[in-house]
Amino acid sequence: MTAPQRNTVPLGILLMVASTIVFALQDGISRHLAGTYNTWMVVMIRYWFFAAFVIALAARAPGGVRRVARTEQPLLQIFRGLLLAGEVCVAIYGFTLLGLIKSQAVFICYPLLIAALSGPVLGERVGWRRWAAIGVGLIGVLIILQPGMGVFDPVAIIPLISALMFALYGLLTRYVARRDRTETSFFYTGTAGAVMMTAIGLWFWEPMTGPDWVWMAVLCVTGVSGHWLLIKCYEVAEAGAVQPFAYFHLIWAAILGTVIFNEVLRSNIVIGAGIIVLAGLFTLWRERAQG
Repeated sequence: MTAPQRNTVPLGILLMVASTIVFALQDGISRHLAGTYNTWMVVMIRYWFFAAFVIALAARAPGGVRRVARTEQPLLQIFRGLLLAGEVCVAIYGFTLLGLIKSQAVFICYPLLIAALSGPVLGERVGWRRWAAIGVGLIGVLIILQPGMGVFDPVAIIPLISALMFALYGLLTRYVARRDRTETSFFYTGTAGAVMMTAIGLWFWEPMTGPDWVWMAVLCVTGVSGHWLLIKCYEVAEAGAVQPFAYFHLIWAAILGTVIFNEVLRSNIVIGAGIIVLAGLFTLWRERAQG
């Protein structure tokens, strides 16, 4: 018999906010390293550490790695891992071209994309209220991108592509969860991504300086610790209660972008991001109300 999940919301909120701080630091370090070295190599080394982490977790689980890796949908699990690794590369590339603030402001529309795609991918019903929220969120994205202001820069689409990839990854994670355990999905997320990035990244290897190896080590630690904090967060509290606090990630990214990378927090980004967050919170509220 499975033990009931604890629902210690204050602790869950604390863990979620802590994870957003860690992930924002990870984004900042990724931007620094990918601005100097090839993105493929940076993500490859990060995934080596991530894969070692998930394998170590699997080895400690009852039944070991063999039990954790057992799945009836291996191709789908592997595709999930490859999709997330690709999304990470796209996101980091976007950081180097657009900066943290603008990239994250657009990326936070991914919950709305999940809501929009949950119908065709998962067969879930999406009512008119959610479609209205999705439409409002899209307006927020357009305010940030400003496609009608002068010559539109196609590079601005990169974080939107990243958000779409992450939304699809999230939907596939929900889908495989119908038949696989969380630990199994987590295992394939790390290992499949590491295999893919190694196959690509080794061709783009560049020598790194001593200080940047230190930053790379910090990047690997933040990646693992961020995932660990999220796992613990969802262990102690219901996802619906803590998910709104994931938007703190945008706040920390804005602070890092302005203070460390001298990015400008423009009014259209603030307004657009605010609209997206409100639309996302409404969508989350509708999910809880119907759940």
